Amino acid sequence: MTTPPTSATSDRPGRAARVGWTAFALFLAAFAIFESAKYGLPTATAALAFLVLPDLTMLIGLRSAGTLKRGQLAPRAVPFYNAMHRAWIPVVLLVTYSLGLVDFPPLFTAGLAWLTHIAIDRAAGYGLRDRDGFQRRG
Repeated sequence: MTTPPTSATSDRPGRAARVGWTAFALFLAAFAIFESAKYGLPTATAALAFLVLPDLTMLIGLRSAGTLKRGQLAPRAVPFYNAMHRAWIPVVLLVTYSLGLVDFPPLFTAGLAWLTHIAIDRAAGYGLRDRDGFQRRG
């Protein structure tokens, strides 16, 4: 007979994942800073822009802020928020640049910063939203 996991044991995978995301975010941030220093202002500007860009999607639902519950994102903003918080999109940018299909360093650093943003969110326990605008569970 197996015993169901207690809250102490069921939290461990979540903590391990958050530690992993934190380490990944630190690596990506250091890499983005290195690339920004190497390639200059356009690359640094792209990095800073894409570090904050994913959360700007929350502004789409700003007008309905008074009608939302605590922690809820406006449902009309959810598709945009989720699209900007999917890790595979910046990974495609990084791979495209790394394979030499595109030779534009700001694109690479934008991808690093974007993925850094996603990693920071995951490390903080934030993920994608359900269609009603609440954090998905599991």
